[in-house]
Amino acid sequence: MTEREALGRRRRVVAAVVASLLVLGPLAWFWWSSLVPANASVMDMGYPDTGGGPAAASGHGHEPEDGPRVSVATLTGPSGGVPDVELTLTADAGPIEVGGRTVAGYTLNGTSPGPTIEAVVGDLVQVTLVNRSVPDGTTLHWHGVDVPNAEDGVAGVTQDAVPEGGSHVYRFVVEYAGTYWYHSHQVSHAQVRGGLFGALVVRPAAPQEGVEAVAAVHTYGAVPTVNGSTGDLRVDAAAGDRVRVRVVNTGSGVLRAWVPGSGYRLLALDGRDLHDPGRVAEQAVLIGGGGRADLEVTVPDDGSVRVRLGSQSVIVGPADDAPDGDDPRSTLDLLTYGTPTDVGFDPRAVDRRFDYAIGRRPGFVAGRPGLQWTINGHTYPDVPMFVVSEGDVVRMILRNSSGQGHPMHLHGHHLLVLSRDGAPSTGSPWWTDSLELAAGESYEVAFVADNPGVWMDHCHNLPHAQQGLVAHLAYTGVDTPYVLGGDLDNTPE
Repeated sequence: MTEREALGRRRRVVAAVVASLLVLGPLAWFWWSSLVPANASVMDMGYPDTGGGPAAASGHGHEPEDGPRVSVATLTGPSGGVPDVELTLTADAGPIEVGGRTVAGYTLNGTSPGPTIEAVVGDLVQVTLVNRSVPDGTTLHWHGVDVPNAEDGVAGVTQDAVPEGGSHVYRFVVEYAGTYWYHSHQVSHAQVRGGLFGALVVRPAAPQEGVEAVAAVHTYGAVPTVNGSTGDLRVDAAAGDRVRVRVVNTGSGVLRAWVPGSGYRLLALDGRDLHDPGRVAEQAVLIGGGGRADLEVTVPDDGSVRVRLGSQSVIVGPADDAPDGDDPRSTLDLLTYGTPTDVGFDPRAVDRRFDYAIGRRPGFVAGRPGLQWTINGHTYPDVPMFVVSEGDVVRMILRNSSGQGHPMHLHGHHLLVLSRDGAPSTGSPWWTDSLELAAGESYEVAFVADNPGVWMDHCHNLPHAQQGLVAHLAYTGVDTPYVLGGDLDNTPE
């Protein structure tokens, strides 16, 4: 080999190395920046978005430079007083019998769903969670109940996961009548799917007459159930009775509910009554993942009525069967259902405005390459922390260009829907905590920042959340001592 040939070869090698570095260098940087440290605080992740409001003077933007900082651990429910509702829930990992099949899963007090908790507005509820045999640890989140932040049950944000052999006490006052549910928020994409959940019903303080039933829809593996059973749920009622069916969608996808051959009224959504709800016929109501809907049906004189919940049914009345019918495909529009009434605040007097735009692009999340969810163009953990102050009126626009639907769930607050795709809400005030954001849709919502803390704001398709579709809402001056990972391997999603 001549000297010229050797020099040319060396140049080609150097060029190849430089080209490789130009390609692999940015990939390595993107991979490294996607990793979440072993003891990461959500307060140090991403970037602050103050929504046009005042920013903190220093730090990450979540706390003021001067003055006391409040720990979420101190934002508890009442420490004293005798509870009106008190129970212990013991969590286990183990097999569940579903429709004649044995599937791996989780139970609370030996069953899945766990016991339905019943309370009255104003009750002090105390629940002791005992983790007898869930190896990854567990928690309980009170989905839709706007509890104080320390009671919210999110591992790594509002508490540590309860380890095997450990326990944790939750105490909170229930302030709104409605249909809610509770579930794990530790490795939730697996534990909720595996059955670690139950219903929570809060009734008005004034005694109410009438028949009602809870219908918790859940799929174990590939087996759809209502209240853990593969058969129809039977609700005994007499002709002429008006029956409230409290539907809980514990899954990640949209649940369609309708009443074949008969009408119904949609009394409440996500634990909030609708104002002047009219009769609905030949239309289905959409219940997003994590959402709840209370349907009222009247038992006919000549038998029973069927409430279809996707492929499952609730039979209401004296007869064991009822007329069936296909999905009407037409959907009830909640923007125009019912009539307006006072909402208790002025959504136009805005202190902060936020965008929550969901997209998708190639990248890394937690070191894994793939097509990743984005929030405002960023992938987890480089996602916004929406910063508010107590008393702020907040407006947020949620947009979805990701190609898939997302049930969006803000902890600790209920959102008032103002518009969808620019069309204003003209019916009953539509309050929601689990808003289904379909592909291509946008919603404008508003709420009052009246519950200090650090709150998850995430997709309740829990595998999506586990893949990084998670942001947080933080109040100025509030901090959390808990970390993701850590000795207890806190893994909220």
